[in-house]
Amino acid sequence: MEISLDVWVLTIVGLCVLIAADFFIGGRKPHEVSLKEAGAWTTVWIVLAGLFGLGLHLFGTSKASGEFFAGFLTEKSLSVDNLFVFVLIMAKFAVPAAYQQRVLMVGVLIALVLRALFIAAGAAMISAFSWIFFIFGAFLIWTAWKLIKEAREDHGEETYEENRFLKMVERRFPSTDRYHGTKLFVVENGKRLMTPMLIVMLAIGSTDVLFALDSIPAIFGLTQDPYIVFTANAFALMGLRQLYFLIGGLLEKLVHLSYGLSVILGFIGVKLVLHALHESGVHVPEIGIAVSLGVIGAVLVVTTITSLLATRRIKDDASV
Repeated sequence: MEISLDVWVLTIVGLCVLIAADFFIGGRKPHEVSLKEAGAWTTVWIVLAGLFGLGLHLFGTSKASGEFFAGFLTEKSLSVDNLFVFVLIMAKFAVPAAYQQRVLMVGVLIALVLRALFIAAGAAMISAFSWIFFIFGAFLIWTAWKLIKEAREDHGEETYEENRFLKMVERRFPSTDRYHGTKLFVVENGKRLMTPMLIVMLAIGSTDVLFALDSIPAIFGLTQDPYIVFTANAFALMGLRQLYFLIGGLLEKLVHLSYGLSVILGFIGVKLVLHALHESGVHVPEIGIAVSLGVIGAVLVVTTITSLLATRRIKDDASV
């Protein structure tokens, strides 16, 4: 789908307006987010994504609309998996409940900017090297196998380990040992110091870069249109803050989520390999977007149902 520069600009401006509205209406004043507030905003973001996908169908093509919804579902399901790590980060840095929504908002904005750079790089590689689909496909299949392997292993209680970037920042820039509201820097004894608020924001944003290593190839396996890739990522990420508070208590019940994600990533990996073979002149069947959307939706539904049944069975066994 050909997208003019004007449409790109209008889209980015529109997303910025939505982010600003989200901040000034729900995130400007630090507070503990209630389930009612989280549910309302989650509904708003899902409805907006649905309207955007419908707009692509009406003013673009049905193929573009299907690719957007498939990409949005994939990115949304992968972002739910990210929430497990976000919970660990919040616990690691002992973030007060009233400040968590501000941390997530800034962290998600950092992630969105970094993902835009990843998407631009991915689009450039795809346009220059058709064989990159083989690498993307193989990487997703390997990631799917790794997810299954990790899900089958019993790690006990998980903890968050700071990445190299975060350790480098903490070494070079001294910080305070306590929070100062939502301030990122304070002056103590004539020295400008970071606060834990800035550190945890960087932790959220930089950790998402690692998740982007599999989510970006995954969505490029569903569509090679940079506009759809970017907007699907944007809508999936922008509602992540509210989703954190809405399903935070349900995360531990999604015991089969890793299995579902491994199936989705493996499926898209195979789809990419078939597409790469087709582009190389080998006559192999390709998987259409309708089939992709059906498979992704079915896997998510089955995974959610089996997870809830499994946790209920465990709870019943424990009460006996």
